[in-house]
Amino acid sequence: MSSSPRRDRPDRLRRWWAGWSLRRRLVLAVVALLALVSVGIGGLTTVALRHFLISQVDDQLAMGDRRHDSRLPWERAPDQQRPSDQVTSRQPEPPPTFQVGSIGVRVTPQGETAARIRTSFSGPTEALSAAEVAPLTSLPTDHRPHTVDLGDRGDYRAAARQLPDGDILVFAIPLDVVQETVWWMVVAQAGVAAAGLLIAGSLGAVIVRVTLRPLNRVAATAGRVAELPLDRGEVALSVRVPAADTDPRTEVGQVGAALNRMLGHVAAALAARQASETRVRQFVADASHELRT
Repeated sequence: MSSSPRRDRPDRLRRWWAGWSLRRRLVLAVVALLALVSVGIGGLTTVALRHFLISQVDDQLAMGDRRHDSRLPWERAPDQQRPSDQVTSRQPEPPPTFQVGSIGVRVTPQGETAARIRTSFSGPTEALSAAEVAPLTSLPTDHRPHTVDLGDRGDYRAAARQLPDGDILVFAIPLDVVQETVWWMVVAQAGVAAAGLLIAGSLGAVIVRVTLRPLNRVAATAGRVAELPLDRGEVALSVRVPAADTDPRTEVGQVGAALNRMLGHVAAALAARQASETRVRQFVADASHELRT
């Protein structure tokens, strides 16, 4: 009993699909195919764009890591540090080329964590608590970029390395710009796809209507033949499909030519029937005359 509705569902779908005109089904099939292609192309383009943008962020992390080797204050010898460097040498400043929201984290072997976030390109950085950057402190020190979720701050692309003194340095760049760019790409693709499907559906309906005109003329010829009284009397079956619609190179032309041949056979049969009826009436008339005589 429970499987009966499941079997009836495909039947109802087939009946619903069969109730549509050929023109509507063709247009719908073309639009559905274009929509599928648009979704596929849009998906691949979006994935490729996101991969490219993240690769750029990874390259920026790698460049910042290289700059760190020669420019960061805590890598300088004590006699080479300026007084300001000695104050901030334990504070991990994100490189100035990193975008706003970038984070630098330094973790000592004793578990002490210092973190700073860049709030503007030219202004000073701000300190962060150890709890806010806890996911960054557990990254493997393999120099490879990893995606890290920092809660309310969103996703970051981060890379960690271990310094010669045993400290762990982590740089993290926010992915909000990447995600915003990807979302704008998705919205643009959706708008372009919707406009393209609307135009394709309208043009497809016009093209299908023009293409099916010969089939409509063949159907009109069959309709005129169906209205003729073929069961009695003399019938002049002169209705035929126009010669323009009987081209054997096309499907509609093949149908038109077959209909003309069928009408020819029907006309011959009707003529034979009419001749037979005429002979019968003549025989009856002659017999009645002879009987009266």
